[in-house]
Amino acid sequence: MTNTIKLLDVVALTVDLPEYNLWRGQVGTVVEILANGTAFEVEFCDRDGRTYESAGLRPDQIMVLHYQPIPNHQESEVMAV
Repeated sequence: MTNTIKLLDVVALTVDLPEYNLWRGQVGTVVEILANGTAFEVEFCDRDGRTYESAGLRPDQIMVLHYQPIPNHQESEVMAV
């Protein structure tokens, strides 16, 4: 399985970012891949689709959300994330 973050992936914060008023668990969308994939611009929008924050984040600050089962996914891979 690949852990590659892609453009338009829905992600959740894994850390608090008080300087942006963003908190662990908030959901955003990857809107740009930066520095050859070592950083990502993530937009955070309200329920009406209005962006309330945009931040450049490292891969260790976000996790991709999945809406369906991941084939051949093992528990050890989950623990490593």
